[in-house]
Amino acid sequence: MHTFRVEHILNIQLKRAYEAAERSDGPRVLVDRIWPRGLAKEDADIAHWLKGLAPSTELRKWFGHDPDKWPEFRERYLEELTSGDAGEDLEALKKLLEQNDSITLVFAAKDTEHNNAVALRDFILKDSL
Repeated sequence: MHTFRVEHILNIQLKRAYEAAERSDGPRVLVDRIWPRGLAKEDADIAHWLKGLAPSTELRKWFGHDPDKWPEFRERYLEELTSGDAGEDLEALKKLLEQNDSITLVFAAKDTEHNNAVALRDFILKDSL
């Protein structure tokens, strides 16, 4: 089980990949396994792409952004995050959080309330207290 602890107050913003970057974003971290469709890399202003923080392809397909599956998706996704396979990217994210006053987790999903970036932010904030 991987623990995630950051010692200072965190400002973690969430944005769709298609939203314009702002100065207040801090480093923009893409947390999807695949690059957002139709978005040119030079237009995305992504500082880091941490694919290991994305849910597995199987979990992503099972979820299908169905809000009714959201509670179970969160549980399964958090199990994946803490199983060890995401360890390297979790460490990279932890360093970014320690070195910056704020970061923005970037995702492509249309549903801004039920996606892996929301679950990841909740995981970080819960585990960092």
